[in-house]
Formats: sequence, structure tokens, C-alpha cells
Amino acid sequence: MRIFAISDLHLPGGDDKPMDVFGDHWAGHFERICEDWRAKVAPEDTVLIAGDVSWAMQLADAVPDLQAIGALPGRKLLIKGNHEYWWSTLKQVRAVLPQGMEAIQHTAVDLGPAVVCGTRGWSFPVAGDPFSAEDQRVLSRELIRLELALQAAVRVADGRPIIVMLHYPPLYDQVRDTPFTQLIARYPVHTVVYGHLHGQAVHAGFNGEHEGVRYMLTSCDSLRFSLAEVPLQA
Repeated sequence: MRIFAISDLHLPGGDDKPMDVFGDHWAGHFERICEDWRAKVAPEDTVLIAGDVSWAMQLADAVPDLQAIGALPGRKLLIKGNHEYWWSTLKQVRAVLPQGMEAIQHTAVDLGPAVVCGTRGWSFPVAGDPFSAEDQRVLSRELIRLELALQAAVRVADGRPIIVMLHYPPLYDQVRDTPFTQLIARYPVHTVVYGHLHGQAVHAGFNGEHEGVRYMLTSCDSLRFSLAEVPLQA
């Protein structure tokens, strides 16, 4: 079994919302993702989707987008992104997911060769940037949720690799010591996949190893609308 990752598919959610308004490179982006997906992913493989699946505002409007992803090969695990306004309760989301697709919300899933856990995440204080009291409140809540996810993963991992899914970046290329990386470093995490960054912001993302943990930016435009394989070996 192989594990792949991608995020920020930004499917239309029932509206005519072409993504090429964000640049010509977005033209036909989902068709390009699907072509790459079908070429790489076997039925026994798993694809991690780190948030922002659909622009839909209501759960019913997200269903066609979820079904389109569900029709692609492999098992799919997804977490909530910052644009997931359609994501109501976890129970309601799970009720409409196609077969072979699962939602993670500060929980963990045993894939066999690896254990995957995750939550949405949030921004963190960066020198020179404003950080409100509300931001701090949400950050504290998301750190609690991430720790719950990590604890759930450790309970079942038994030495197998732990993969963390976050939507928001847990670090940047120039800012690596953050509340998220500090928490992650306290657990036996193998790889962290994250998204959220687009356009020029992709250059601020970090891909590589920090304190023994591999970090992978997986927003689809940063990957040129293809899937990245998550290697399980060191």
C-alpha cells in the first residue's frame, strides 16, 4: 500500500466558480489532478486530503464534489480546511461521504502500515504580524485538538509511522519553532502534511525535515496539480 497527499482542491460546491481567476495555471485543475490520480493510485492505496475540498456553503452542495473525489481510486482521508463552511458536525459529514472516504477531526485512523491523525490547525504568532486575542483563543483550542489526535494515534501505532494532517501551516521556511512544531516534537511523528498556501505564499512554505519530522506542503498548486507520495521509510 502506498500513501499519497494533496490538499486545497477547491471544487465549485454547486456554483460556477472557475479557479482560473487565481491564475491561468488553475485552468482545468481538477481534470489534471484526476488524470494524475488515476495514473498513480491503486485501489489499495490511500490519499490524504488536507482540507479545502469544496467552496460549498451548505453540506448538500458539497456532496457532488465529495462524490467526484470518491469516484477516484483508493481510500481517502480528509480534514477540515478554513473554507469548509459546509462542514457541519462530524456525524453529518460522515453520513454523506462516499464509500471509501473518511473524515478526521482530532482523531486517528489505522491504515495498517501507518496511523494517520489530524485537525484543522490555525495561525500562530509571527514577529511583526498582529495576533489578536481571538486568534490566541482559537490557537489554544487547535493545539488541544492536535494533542488529542496525537494521543489517539500513539494508542494504536505500536511503533508504526504516525502521519499528521493539518490544513494550516504548522511552520514556515523562516519560522520553524512554533507552538505546533513544539507539540509535534513531543510525539513520535514521522511526517506532517499541510496545505493552505497558494500563489506566492507557497514560497514561504517549508518542505523538509525539522527536529526529526518530515514536513510536506501539499496544496495542489504547489504540487503542480499532482499527488505527492508520502514515503514511510526514513
